[in-house]
Formats: sequence, C-alpha cells, structure tokens
Amino acid sequence: MDMQRTHLQAPPGTMPSLASHPDGIPYRATCREDELWLKGDAGRDRTSTWRLLRRSDGLELEWFGPGSGIPPRTTDLLAALEVAFARHPDQGRLRLAAPLVNEDVDTLLRSGILLRQEDGQLVVHVELLWQQPRLWLCPPTPPCFPVSHVLSEGRRHPLRPPKPVGTVYRRHIPWLDRTLSFRSVDIPHDLECFHRWMNEPEVARAWGEAGELPRHRDYLERIAADPHAAGLISCLDGEAFGYFEMYWAREDRIAPFYDVEDFDRGWHVLIGEPRFRGRPFITAWMPSFSHYLFLDDCRTRRIVIEPRVDNHRMIRSLGKCGYACLKEFDFPHKRAMLGMLTRERFFAERLWIPRAAAAAPSLSLL
Repeated sequence: MDMQRTHLQAPPGTMPSLASHPDGIPYRATCREDELWLKGDAGRDRTSTWRLLRRSDGLELEWFGPGSGIPPRTTDLLAALEVAFARHPDQGRLRLAAPLVNEDVDTLLRSGILLRQEDGQLVVHVELLWQQPRLWLCPPTPPCFPVSHVLSEGRRHPLRPPKPVGTVYRRHIPWLDRTLSFRSVDIPHDLECFHRWMNEPEVARAWGEAGELPRHRDYLERIAADPHAAGLISCLDGEAFGYFEMYWAREDRIAPFYDVEDFDRGWHVLIGEPRFRGRPFITAWMPSFSHYLFLDDCRTRRIVIEPRVDNHRMIRSLGKCGYACLKEFDFPHKRAMLGMLTRERFFAERLWIPRAAAAAPSLSLL
C-alpha cells in the first residue's frame, strides 16, 4: 500500500514550471491541465510537446511534436518522464506513446527505463526510472568501478574510485521551485565559508570543531587526503548552504558495529546557513543526498548514519525519510544511534517524495 504523502506540490492545474537535466542538458517544463511543454537550453531550437493523461489504471504520456515526423530526442523523453511523475507523485507506472527510433528503444529497454509488455506496449516504472544516473548525476553515466580488493590499515575492502570533482548531482525541487545540487569541496574557494559554519553556535555544539581558520583548513585537507571519505557542498540555485561528508562504511570506524557490506555508504551533515533549516529544506536535501549515494554506485544496497542518541530532531527526521533506527552503540566520543536506509525501500516506497507528518522541528546538523 502506498505511503501517504504531504502535498507540498501545487495542484496539477496550477503547478509551476519544473526543471530537469537529463544527460546534463537543462530543460524547463510548463504544465497546464493535460498538456506539457518542454523547452531546452538556448542552443536548442524547438519545444517538445506532450499530453499527460491520468487514467483509472495509471498515467499515459503521449508525444505531440514537433511535426514532420521527427522523433523526440531521448533527453526530451527523459525530461518528460521526470516531470510526469513529479506532477503525479502518487503514480508508480506510466504507459508511453512516442515514435522513438529503434536504437533508442533498444538502449532504453536495456537500461530498464522502458519495459515492454506482452502486448507490445511500452511502460515506465518510477522505481526503475529513479535509479537512472543520467537524469541526476554529473557526469550522467559513470560506470561501476571494477572490483579489486586491497588492504588499508588491516581492513580488506574494494579499491575505491577517484573522488568526485565539480558538480555531482542536480535535482529540481518542486515545492521550493529551486534546483538542489551537490559539488565537491574546493578548499581555496570554500574554506572561509566552512570556517564560518564551523563557528556557528549550533554547528559548533554538535561537531566540536570550532576554532581558527588553520584548524578548518587542516580538517578539509585531511578529508581530501582520505581515500574512503569525501566532502561535498550543498547548494540551492548555486548558493552554498551546507557541508556533507560521505564515506565508505567498510573502511570507517562504524564497520565493527554492524554486519558491514563492501559498498555500504555513510554520511554526516551540517547546515551552516540558518535560513536553509526547516522542513521544506530537510525534505529536499536529505532524500536527495540518499538518492545521490544510491546512484553513485549501483552496488550500494544500504546507507548508514550514526547520530548522537540525544539528537532527537535528527533521529525524527531520519525516520520520516525512511531510515530505520536499529540500535544504540558506543563510539569512543559519543553514544550513537545506528540508522539505516535500504535501496529497496527507498525506491519501492518513493522516499524522494515527502511523507505526510507533522512539521519537523528545525534541523541544522548531525
């Protein structure tokens, strides 16, 4: 049974324009009743027009043009699919009517974006669509890094790929009408901002890293030199507001406390800008960061996190975003709660959509 969702999106008849970035190409979509218009970036010379109908047995997406029998580009289709499911977030399946070229159909079938039914009808399942890196990752289609096990400080683990550089993820958030992105830390560019965030009172209380600029430079340089961890900056429409630290759990201090797998990921966060705290922002960045970690490696089945047991705001917010609280345990520096989110649950329950719940208190950090 579908989970009830909070209607942070506007009703279909009044929904604002939406954005999509398949293969890194920006699109803007305008919706009115059952019509959907897609406009690419300034270098693209046409508008792609679609009809989106809600039937009793699911959605139906039909391509209307441009004319002259020119088939829609694959990126047109991907953008239309993302917008269709954003417009109808309670729907999990869509029938497609579009004159795609055979090569495109074959590629889309092999990737799982399209499925062909016994009667030949092409259908799209939102659970599979949302596992497609080319819609949200930058670059869009990174291959899985080959597996070769190595030893680091007595731990056997897969050799990890190079750390990300530049923007790694981009997603338009309908209820904010802004684009959320994550990019790698650029120490010369981000140090001053990171230093200010670490000295912000609420962040300093939780992270315990308040201090002078050299201390924070050393911190970022230490993360940059650590092959199992990486720092990312979160932005809304390009404005930085928080710091995320992701790590491979197999090589992390959390590994002895549960049955860790080779591709488990974990993370920490601080929201440094107070005006970006609160439920509308939490429901944007928390599911999006989980989404990014699952897309970054298709072999990642679980994401873990270990907030302090007395960080009740964080634990409540994790629960609303699909994380299960498994147990309490003792680190040398804190008593922690082990939270875990599985790939199966995230995509099957469409956890990128906010759940219906009472408004969560302001959340600033972990």
